[in-house]
Amino acid sequence: MAKPDEKAFKRAIERNPHLGEYLDKFLKEGNPKPDFYVQLSREMKGMEDINLIYPVGDPIFIHIYKAEGEREPKYIVIEPEFTPTLREKYKAIFKRMLEIIPFQPEPKDSREFKLILDKMLGEICQIGEEEEKKGIFSKILKKKNLEKVYVTPREYDELRYKFMKDMAGLGALEPFVRDHYIEDIHCIGIGNIYLFHKIFELMETNVGFYYDEDLNSYCYKLSEYLDKPVSKSNPIVDGALPDGSRINIIYGREVSRKGSSFTIRKFAAVPLSITQLVSWKSLSSQIAAYLWLCLENGMSVFVCGETASGKTTLLNAMAVFIKHDAKILTAEDTPEVNVPHENWQQLITRGSLGRERRKTLSTVTMMDLLRAALRSRPDYIIVGEIRGQEGAVAFQAMQAGHPCMATFHASSVRKMIQRFTGDPINVPEITMDNLNVAVFQQALYREGKLIRRVLEVVEIEGYSH
Repeated sequence: MAKPDEKAFKRAIERNPHLGEYLDKFLKEGNPKPDFYVQLSREMKGMEDINLIYPVGDPIFIHIYKAEGEREPKYIVIEPEFTPTLREKYKAIFKRMLEIIPFQPEPKDSREFKLILDKMLGEICQIGEEEEKKGIFSKILKKKNLEKVYVTPREYDELRYKFMKDMAGLGALEPFVRDHYIEDIHCIGIGNIYLFHKIFELMETNVGFYYDEDLNSYCYKLSEYLDKPVSKSNPIVDGALPDGSRINIIYGREVSRKGSSFTIRKFAAVPLSITQLVSWKSLSSQIAAYLWLCLENGMSVFVCGETASGKTTLLNAMAVFIKHDAKILTAEDTPEVNVPHENWQQLITRGSLGRERRKTLSTVTMMDLLRAALRSRPDYIIVGEIRGQEGAVAFQAMQAGHPCMATFHASSVRKMIQRFTGDPINVPEITMDNLNVAVFQQALYREGKLIRRVLEVVEIEGYSH
């Protein structure tokens, strides 16, 4: 189990004065001093008195605190305060940026854009501690025909963070994006954002949107990241953020009564291994060994379960059992499947196009991808999630001798067959035995803790009425 690190806490406060200021204010309110953890561990689930701080990358820290009398802990983002003084200097710098940015080279990616932002900040800002002490407040001087904004070293760091967060990051959501302990982010309309933490589960945060104009503007910005702008005529958009996280946006009060809303399912850059899942008792070592035999020998395996039961996590962990020299083809709406094979052909759908884009670009559905897969000679076809008619194509692929893996929403083998044989998938009942194995996983509570477990593994030998 992770242990508090007081020395690391002191070093963090030295580097980040705003953390020390937050701590002083918290203690003056009569609260107990929080412990500082460099890393968290899953053994911390079920802690009685939760009061801890952990870093997610300077200058952001997360404080999780369950106050006396409260039922659930709160997720508090600690970041530099945007004071009126900083706001004025931010405006002055931003105005100057608008003047010089046309003369900057066009960035090829986010990394180059951050370098350009750094360069412009260096040209515009003059770090001068002594000038500030003389009483010069937000003074702008002309030097070599360039207007300079005087800032202290601390102000420069805080302004740089603010510009990077707003212009090169995800703004208000940047702390959540950096926190790899988060599974889901939920904005249900006007008010505070909620999230699902891998260790402390569902919590309310101190970050939110409190005006329709701000929330609508932010949702539009998110949709532009997806290259699928939302509007009143196109209020629902699905896609993936630059880091691979899956997002669903619902725009406007006409369809979302509490205001625009969005849900983000965070993408794990490094998939959990099958040994980790076994150690967490998500499945037994015997089941893992059985799945190894199945996939090594070209069996078709579907992972089924309810929403957020860990289907994709298990599918990614299982993929390592496929022979290392096999050609893998994945077909998904948003990229979530992550396999270790070098010969990996990754396909994604293209949909939800606006009117202007429809004139030049056609949609590419999951059906299109699976038809293309049959002509690509893969050793394994992996479908991120079967929802509709593409399920029938997946069964045709299995009939043609292409083993498949997929995730599917069904809580039992009976309901799985009902969904596959009914509308809109319409797989003939007599072909169900082309699927060799169905794994059923569920999220459930035990002693107040959320756990994910493989409850059943069904081997399909044949099908009869």
